[in-house]
Amino acid sequence: MTEETPGFSESEEPDVPSGATPDDAESKAAASPEKGEGAAPAGDSAASASDVALTAQLDQVRTALNERTADLQRLQAEYQNYRRRVERDRVTVKEIAVANLLTELLPVLDDIGRAREHGELVGGFKSVAESLETVAAKMGLQQFGKEGEPFDPTVHEALMHSYAPDVTETTCVAILQPGYRIGERTIRPARVAVAEPQPGAKADEAADKDAEKENGGPEEG
Repeated sequence: MTEETPGFSESEEPDVPSGATPDDAESKAAASPEKGEGAAPAGDSAASASDVALTAQLDQVRTALNERTADLQRLQAEYQNYRRRVERDRVTVKEIAVANLLTELLPVLDDIGRAREHGELVGGFKSVAESLETVAAKMGLQQFGKEGEPFDPTVHEALMHSYAPDVTETTCVAILQPGYRIGERTIRPARVAVAEPQPGAKADEAADKDAEKENGGPEEG
């Protein structure tokens, strides 16, 4: 007689509760969840939290970028204003320096003018004088003041005054010293002698016109 090893034989089936059928066992096995199921919702939640964090970081980076861009634009505007101000100041300083230099030369130019009027501007002195006048003109110096032009107190300085019957307004009748300007800036007014109409000349002229109107106009010859 052979001994049998305790345990299940190859033909034996797992224990099934009493009164249960094989179909019940299969349905129980199918209803039990497999390993790994139920972890998906936790993964989705973690991904959503990560997206929110990345969006917040991106918003912070965009805000910082906008602030730095605004700072850069402001600095560029300030630099452009600084450059324009420096250039304007440089031009102003140059104009003042040129005006100061030419102002010191005006007495020399007056002497040259008087020498020319008296016929003494000859020889080498004439050449030097003309060269000096040319250089002054290149630096922007302009001479003004002519006999017969109306008196303008903004550019003329009256040193002599008289009356004349042949003028109808205050007129420059003699230029004692020419005036000089650089661009629109007057560095010395023209020093002149002026003449005004004779006192009562306007009244006499008005009376003559009234008499002509009363007589029907001037008589025809």
